[in-house]
Amino acid sequence: MTSTATPPGLARFNALEEHAAHTALLEVCASTAWARRLLAARPYADPDALYAESDAALAGLTEADLAEAMAGHPPIGRPRPGDPTSAREQRGMAGADDDLRAEMLELNLAYQERFGHVFLICATGRTAEEMRDAVRERLGNPPEKEREIVRTELGKINRIRLARLVEEDRRRMSTDSTASASPASVPTASVSTHILDTSAGRPAEGVAVRLAARPGPRAAWQELGGSATDADGRCKDLPALPEGTTHVRLDFEVEPYFKKKAEAQQDAPAHRDSGTAVFFPEVTVTFAVTPGEHYHVPLLLNPFGYSVYRGS
Repeated sequence: MTSTATPPGLARFNALEEHAAHTALLEVCASTAWARRLLAARPYADPDALYAESDAALAGLTEADLAEAMAGHPPIGRPRPGDPTSAREQRGMAGADDDLRAEMLELNLAYQERFGHVFLICATGRTAEEMRDAVRERLGNPPEKEREIVRTELGKINRIRLARLVEEDRRRMSTDSTASASPASVPTASVSTHILDTSAGRPAEGVAVRLAARPGPRAAWQELGGSATDADGRCKDLPALPEGTTHVRLDFEVEPYFKKKAEAQQDAPAHRDSGTAVFFPEVTVTFAVTPGEHYHVPLLLNPFGYSVYRGS
């Protein structure tokens, strides 16, 4: 009789101190009831046993437990800042154009108003168009049917995340109970920015900012999405960076901001010598990043010049 050894990644998970294992499971699924059940069933002989226990735990969740699980998932098109997991899973939205993003936002809001919770779908491997079509179709479902679809989609997501959790080469989980970092996390860089209009001495509100990343100096850029500055000139919800990012590009669309400003002030410098033209219609900043570090990159802007720097 041939015995099959437990895969090393799963063996490490089995051996984790209880608090560390519980924390890792909550990063897979935010339901405490689900996490407790999987924790209590350790050790697992093989990944299939882990996945089966996950499915069984999910099937037993109450409505309140399911709501808790869904609360851990950001809306499609809005991965949580600093969360590489949601950014990776929603990668299909990265190439969506502005019209599709706007439509997805409207559909998300309509879905949430109808069903009272975020639209949940296993986004891994899906294109932006496929996710849009799915939310369109599911908006017509009765609540009971939609609840079961949500449970099914959550099960798919949990299985994918559990597979990454116990994969030997991609996760080096520590059995040291004093480790404060989550064993399911791979350090990635994070980015934030704000814009100050130095000609007015105030924050620049409503400037669209797009974020792109690449995993090497010669790799292709991956468009991750974007946001817009708030009344304080800050972008608080830029998409998270994928694992392996080495370079980041921020594109600031400043032309609409200056044109709007000029409409309110007809003698604005942006219009003084060039009719309705804006001297810098956009500003692009590219910089290198190191995994695990945060990069705050402010833009100091005026109609005829700008400067950037790494802030804190």
